Amino acid sequence: MIKLIAISLTLLSCAANTNNISMNNAVAVTIPVTAKSIYDFKVTGLDGKTIDFASFKGKKILIVNTASACGFTPQYEGLEALYKKYQDKLVIIGFPANNFASQESGTNGEIKEFCKKNYGVTFPMAEKVSVKGDDIAPIYKWLCNKTENGVLDATISWNFNKFLVDEKGNLVTKFESKVTPMSDELTSKL
Repeated sequence: MIKLIAISLTLLSCAANTNNISMNNAVAVTIPVTAKSIYDFKVTGLDGKTIDFASFKGKKILIVNTASACGFTPQYEGLEALYKKYQDKLVIIGFPANNFASQESGTNGEIKEFCKKNYGVTFPMAEKVSVKGDDIAPIYKWLCNKTENGVLDATISWNFNKFLVDEKGNLVTKFESKVTPMSDELTSKL
């Protein structure tokens, strides 16, 4: 009986080494987490409706963290122009965030009104989120971590950083704030 127990423990020990099974007090199996697809995300828009990323299959997606009181805020105008010019193959989603110098302190309603009144924004805008830190929104966690998106690690350095996702849901690249929406650097990827 003791030999049988010893053989069983040896076999389990071998299995633990090849399948990431822990033998400490309890048997725990480690299962690798597969990166979510961008199409798995649903977020609430400034209008209270759901923005379902699955509905954008077949189009490129430009995801931008925005702010209403930033030196880059005039990029809303360029984002709207880009959206109108390429809307047959591109969707832009703005994510208001107050992570940098409190430059997006307004409520969702105030942000919606500001964007419409000052820049005529018609592209989808999500409700205000956090794009870094302990309270980072799940979609930004996916965008910023290679272990989740399979492509790159990124840091949101300021407002109006931009992520481009291709028609199949693959993250392509990240653009810093200084890259304007209608720049050759960005439009050449569309």
